[in-house]
Amino acid sequence: MYSVSAGRVHLPTRNALARVTQCSSGRVLVVRRKYHDESFGFRKARDFTIADYTSDQLTNRATNAPLLRYADSLRMHGHRAASIDPLDLLRRERVAALDPIRYGLDDPDRTFDIDGIIWTGEGQQEWSLENITSFLNSVYVGRIAYEYMDLPSKTERLWFAKLLESQSALEPMTVIDAGRQKNIHALLAKSEVLDNFLQVKFPNLKRYGLEGGESMLPALDALFEAASKAGITQLILAMPHRGRLNLLTGLLEYNPTSLFHKIKGGCEVDESLGVSGDVLSHLVASPTLQYGEVDGIKVSLLPNPSHLEAVSPVALGKARAKQYRLLKTLSDDKNNQDCMVGDKVMCVQLHGDASFTGQGVVMETLGLSGLPHFTSGGSVHIVVNIGYTTPASSARSSFYCSDIAKMINCPVLHVNGDCPEDVVRAVDIAFKYRNHFRKDIVIDLIVYRRWGHNELDEPAFTQPLMYEKIRSRSSVPKLYEDKLISDGVISAEAARTVRDSYKASLNAALTDVASYVPPPVTFEGAWKGMVWPGSPAARQDETGLSSAILKDVGKASVHVPEEFEIHPRLNRHVKNRLKIVENGEGIDWASAEAMAFGSLMLEGCDVRIAGQDVGRGTFSHRHAMLVDQKTEGVIVPLNHALTEAKGKLELANSSLSEMAVLGFEYGASWERPDLLPIWEAQFGDFFNGAQIIIDTFIASSETKWLKQSGIVLLLPHGLDGAGPEHSSCRIERMLQANLSLEKLNVNMHVVFPTTPAQYFHLLRRQIKRNYRKPLIVAAPKGLLRLPAASSKLTDMGPGTVFQPVLQDLTTLTDPKAVQRVVLLSGKIYYDLAKERATRNLQSHVALIRIEELAPFPFAALSEALAPYANANMQLEVLWVQEEPRNQGAWGHVQERIEEVLKGLGIDGGVAYRGRKEDAVAAPGIGKLYGAQQLTVIDSAFKGL
Repeated sequence: MYSVSAGRVHLPTRNALARVTQCSSGRVLVVRRKYHDESFGFRKARDFTIADYTSDQLTNRATNAPLLRYADSLRMHGHRAASIDPLDLLRRERVAALDPIRYGLDDPDRTFDIDGIIWTGEGQQEWSLENITSFLNSVYVGRIAYEYMDLPSKTERLWFAKLLESQSALEPMTVIDAGRQKNIHALLAKSEVLDNFLQVKFPNLKRYGLEGGESMLPALDALFEAASKAGITQLILAMPHRGRLNLLTGLLEYNPTSLFHKIKGGCEVDESLGVSGDVLSHLVASPTLQYGEVDGIKVSLLPNPSHLEAVSPVALGKARAKQYRLLKTLSDDKNNQDCMVGDKVMCVQLHGDASFTGQGVVMETLGLSGLPHFTSGGSVHIVVNIGYTTPASSARSSFYCSDIAKMINCPVLHVNGDCPEDVVRAVDIAFKYRNHFRKDIVIDLIVYRRWGHNELDEPAFTQPLMYEKIRSRSSVPKLYEDKLISDGVISAEAARTVRDSYKASLNAALTDVASYVPPPVTFEGAWKGMVWPGSPAARQDETGLSSAILKDVGKASVHVPEEFEIHPRLNRHVKNRLKIVENGEGIDWASAEAMAFGSLMLEGCDVRIAGQDVGRGTFSHRHAMLVDQKTEGVIVPLNHALTEAKGKLELANSSLSEMAVLGFEYGASWERPDLLPIWEAQFGDFFNGAQIIIDTFIASSETKWLKQSGIVLLLPHGLDGAGPEHSSCRIERMLQANLSLEKLNVNMHVVFPTTPAQYFHLLRRQIKRNYRKPLIVAAPKGLLRLPAASSKLTDMGPGTVFQPVLQDLTTLTDPKAVQRVVLLSGKIYYDLAKERATRNLQSHVALIRIEELAPFPFAALSEALAPYANANMQLEVLWVQEEPRNQGAWGHVQERIEEVLKGLGIDGGVAYRGRKEDAVAAPGIGKLYGAQQLTVIDSAFKGL
């Protein structure tokens, strides 16, 4: 038996309504509230400060105020005049703000004390205006342009100024020696060779090549190396299709033979596993790359759907989950107590310029980046700015595609992709910022594409002048190769050898396709010990528990520490929970959920539930976290009271986002099979905003990519007069996306439970199997507090399990008396049971609940119907639902129910009773809703 601690919990004593800060000017600023930030899952961010100006520097800044204004203007506006467009197509007007005369500085020979104004690292110095102008232009008006002066943090602005100006004054920011130059050349040359090779061998292939954007490869190579040398061991990489094949073969050690095998129509994995596979431009790799003598860095390129940017929140969620798994391991080591989010794992997201500004999920994901329960310690974003076939003037309202990132005060580096060495320098600066501040940063890699949307497209249809210019210029690899030959770094012969040897290896790989067999897919790392769901080794352990454990967990879920003052109205919640747990009856949904969570925690499983206001629950029913009414300090009782539990409960109250938050939780489910990840929609139909994640990841990942997930979606469902939008979780859509035959390995489970005990078993079942499946729950609203919809502890006791079909026990004593069987799913059961009792038809109408709609429970339903079928072969069978006929489960269950009835010898089929077809889920007129509901209830008993 597990014990429950009654020890005191130390809580913050400061008032958490707001944090008041007095700035140097004497003004008082109120900054963001810290409310809820420090429950489990939050790690306090480091405080970063840079020494303020000395008194001498402040005096000098005041004395030379015109020079200060001029210097800051170059920092602020230099990007507007920088040489960052390889095609020089950006329309740039003269930037008057960069003229020193504008600030009264008209004597180029005049000298100034630059201490505290320009950061050369040399302290007090006298520079002439001519030298100052030349120096600042070399830093801010070159082939790398910087946008950091709009950052609200003075510390970050000073960090950038000191880094850029001191290093530029003393030495190049990143030393590009001959060895690195040769490596850059090899990456560029091999990328070009691959594209040319594929064009010759497979001329009709849409390969989405990297021609024009080859600098992406040295950019990523530099980023991987910098991360590895900084101690990062895992890198999660999300990217779209453009240049993916070049990256896979050029940097990520993907076997070219496997690539050619796929191009020729082969499967990327063992076909016996029954996968449908995915297209060429979604292939993946997870190599461990070695840079010098440091430990290798594992780079995991995630599979992605064709919906641009949908993979970004998935990558963010996977990165955070991977970090928390490492942090949990490291927390037992006293030498690693200071390990922070982002120390060992980094998320890198590649984007296209059009999708970065056009896809709303980008904004949603950026919005998660700094939230305490979602941050991964800073992502590096690289926008491969290739230019869409639609001109930028029609593709976005902003000047730069990266401007969307300013919503999170993110610095941006623009860099000319024609200059690979400058690209490497920009990456070095970006990584230093990310690693220092643990915040997101964007690199706008401005390149072009030599072809249109794909290699079979003609971009000159709509961009004739641009493509006249592109086709008249040498390629990026050739330009850089000529530069190195001219500088004497490599010889022309050595350059040819790089290309010829790589082409020879590609020819050899193409020859090997005839004998190629995809390698076996195995479960490794955290997934070791798991099996394929459809295999004979798949099993489910018992989900029931002893009453002693259930009572301990139930009491722990409302444990209030001494000197912790909860809201007076929650005293009743605490007392009721303790009462029903002790009595073993009247267990409501929130209590059953808490028992499922706490018991899994005791077994070493972490639980994370994310969504809008999940801590207390949309319907104010959960109260899994408690807030002190005096201090606003937060506790999660299960975490504080279950002291023996190795698992933890994380309550991730999220932003008002569906797509990114669900994608984030789904990414976490890919990383950790020992985590129960739950996304709760505020109302069931809010999943609409995340439909892309459901279709392209949750419903299809196992079939496409052999990726398992234990994600749980709680979608509150039920017609109760709330109107068109807050009534239905559109369960018909989930069923339509399902492989629902019982004999098949279904892609996800869809359930509509009617008791807390059923819900309890479903949550535990997610973890108590040696494989993982998504679970879609049509979750309760009105049933949350309905006394009839409660359970007993014995319903969750040893030997009990989830029942896909709930038999009507009241009619089994005399099945011959039953004239009609009503099949149904969900909350309407309680309305029908009440009406049946009112009409005194308990002996004549059987109400059988189908709790699991997918996989459809053929055997269980047949077993439930058999007693009535044997007693009456003319049995009348109805399906009753409150949803409109074209919605709900009717379209899914009709054919399957009739198959069961035929197997029992009942030929009459199943008749529908419910609302007629409708364009909305429910009416918004209260009287109309009420009349419809009465008609549905009456139809179940009409004629008896």
